[in-house]
Formats: sequence, structure tokens, C-alpha cells
Amino acid sequence: MRILLSNDDGCTAPGLRCLAEHLRPVHSLEIVAPDRNRSGASNSLTILNPIRVQKHADGTYCVDGTPTDCVHLALTGFLKETPDMVVSGINAGANLGDDTLYSGTVAAAMEGRHLGISAIAVSCASVNPQHYDTAAKVTLRLIERLRQEPLPGDNILNVNVPDVPYEELQGIEVTRLGNRHKSETVTEDRDPRGRRIYWIGAAGAQLDCGPGTDFHAVQNKRVSITPLLVDLTRHSALERLTGWAREL
Repeated sequence: MRILLSNDDGCTAPGLRCLAEHLRPVHSLEIVAPDRNRSGASNSLTILNPIRVQKHADGTYCVDGTPTDCVHLALTGFLKETPDMVVSGINAGANLGDDTLYSGTVAAAMEGRHLGISAIAVSCASVNPQHYDTAAKVTLRLIERLRQEPLPGDNILNVNVPDVPYEELQGIEVTRLGNRHKSETVTEDRDPRGRRIYWIGAAGAQLDCGPGTDFHAVQNKRVSITPLLVDLTRHSALERLTGWAREL
């Protein structure tokens, strides 16, 4: 298969490099990724400034933009051939529950799906991963399964892999997104010139994390696969909201 590989940790990130090493022997690979860490960029797209691209000696295209920029650029004319699939990752750190709203890793996959290409976002569920190769092996299995039996066109797979040796995985589970408590309080500080600066607080602790959630699966050493949709409409609320709106 022809695969577009991107991420949000940057074009030299170890997770991306590990995944590329596992994919190249069996698939045709193009890497288009941000030139620096763009974690938390979500679905942001650069529209007020030009985008510059540098090609590294190994063929990697490094883009001075967001993960969404990278995939959008690649799929709308930059690459000579359209890939069969977009794979985003391997991210350093989990993308569970509410994390998907902010994740550049997930956003890169979403952009691929938005532009008509099958897409997977892959994360290693540890702040400092020691077993990227485990996530890479899982990704290879998923790609092969998708090649044999593609999923409906509106699906994005958000995959979180426990940071353990491959042999210690306890299986693969299809899950729903859990959610967290609200984020920690912002931290105020001063720069060297005495001006106020602020650090965004850490993500909140797990709240909805019981059986069936992505949190629970990863905690129990199981790979979490969560199908995501780009459509944000809350369809179950349409009828009630229609009645409510009649009084406006």
C-alpha cells in the first residue's frame, strides 16, 4: 500500500522514525511531518502565511506548519501519487478521551479522512515511551486488516497502545472515548524581564474510565481502538432542540 506518514511530535521524533522503519519493508512510504513539535495543535490550518517545506536526505518532507497542514498539503497536490492510507504517529503519550479534541496526532488522521483517505492515529500510552516497537507492530497488523477488509468511509481509528513489550499485551479492545475532570489550574510566572507569563495546566485526572472506555483498556494492557467521526452533530438532540427553537 501507499502510505502517508505524519505526526505532531515533529519529523525527527523517535516514534515516527520507529514506525517508518517498520513500514518501509512492506509498504511504499511518504513522510510529511511538522518541522518541530506541534503537540496540541488540534485541527488548526495555516491560511494567513505561506507554508515552507524542506526535504531531508532520507526523503522526509519537513513542513513549517501544523499536522493538519502537512496532511492537507500532501493530499491536495504536493505528492505526485495519492496514498491509500494516512497513518499519524507514533505519538509520545496517550490520546485518550478528551485528549482527542486537542491532539495534533488525531487531527492529522482526521484531515486524511476528511480528504477521502482511510486514516489511523497511533499513540504510545506513556510520557516517555520505551516500547515504540510494540505500537509499530500493532500498526502493521491494523494496516493489513484494513487492506483485507476496509471499514466504512467515515471512520477514523484512534489507537492507543500500552507502553509494554509486545508479548505482554493482553489483547485488542474496541472502545469508546472516556473523559477527564477539567484541566488543572493555569500557572502564572514571570519572564526574566518581569513580565507575566502563563503555563497551561496539565490535563485533568480520569473521570469516566470504567470498562468499555479507552482508559480502562490501556490500564489493563490492552490496545484500545476507538472509531471516531468527523461529524460533530449530536443527532439525538435534533428533535428536542427543534421543539425548543420554535419559541425563539
